[in-house]
Amino acid sequence: MKRILILLWLAFSLCACSKRGAIVVGSKNFTEQIVLGEIAAQQLERKLHVPVERKLDLGGTLLTHEAILKGSIDVYPEYTGTAASVVLKQRVPAESAQAYIVVKDAYKERFHLIWLPPLGFNDTFAMVVRTRDARALSQPVLSAAAARPWRLGVGYEFLTRPDGLHRLNEVYDLHWNGTPKSMDLGLLYAALRQNRVDMAAGNSTDAQLSDSRFAALADDKKAFPPYNACFVVRQALVQQSPEVGWALSMLQNRISNETMRDLNRRVDTEHQPVETVAKEFLATQP
Repeated sequence: MKRILILLWLAFSLCACSKRGAIVVGSKNFTEQIVLGEIAAQQLERKLHVPVERKLDLGGTLLTHEAILKGSIDVYPEYTGTAASVVLKQRVPAESAQAYIVVKDAYKERFHLIWLPPLGFNDTFAMVVRTRDARALSQPVLSAAAARPWRLGVGYEFLTRPDGLHRLNEVYDLHWNGTPKSMDLGLLYAALRQNRVDMAAGNSTDAQLSDSRFAALADDKKAFPPYNACFVVRQALVQQSPEVGWALSMLQNRISNETMRDLNRRVDTEHQPVETVAKEFLATQP
């Protein structure tokens, strides 16, 4: 009798999401976010067998945050450093675990949002140069880059965020040749190749960093905080359907920096469909 009651409870829990309608998975508007959003959607479909709606490629950080606050999405991937500096507007602890705890607690208290455990990679800012320029420095580190001026290319968020260009200038005595050029993130590496900029504000999991023509200068003074990727879920959904948190938490520490860079490469460089890349990744997971 006890086993029957347990099975009935489990069946009721698994159908709770379908009763409320599809779970809506969102993402920001760049490749890595879209890949992670698709991974979350397929994970929920394969583990819980519930309907999932996708609202990927929504926009920047604040737009996506607003969407989950309004309930137009239920889940999306976010980064600890971004959440602290852009949303919470506070300095991020330098230690990854402490940064996660600070953000997790603040989001639950202020927004009723749950941060699930980290996925395993840290997508921090990466100041990227041509490899030949990196070799010309005394060391391939940012502090050594003060020896010459640079034409800088950046995305809009890096230009305006407190943890972006402002923080870089605060920590390093770098010299810019002209005003930083703001452009779409997908154009930064092309601008480096075409010699239109000398340094670009990329990310440590960019697919293009697998290309030997580019090198990321080490952040030797630790200007940038940890940006550990996690799924953020509405607390109301987790309370109503705790199996959602269980299914997504199965991906804890399953995606390394190298794995994420490879997933991005398959989409950005090899032009494989995001759905295929996500499906093949999940096929390797329990």
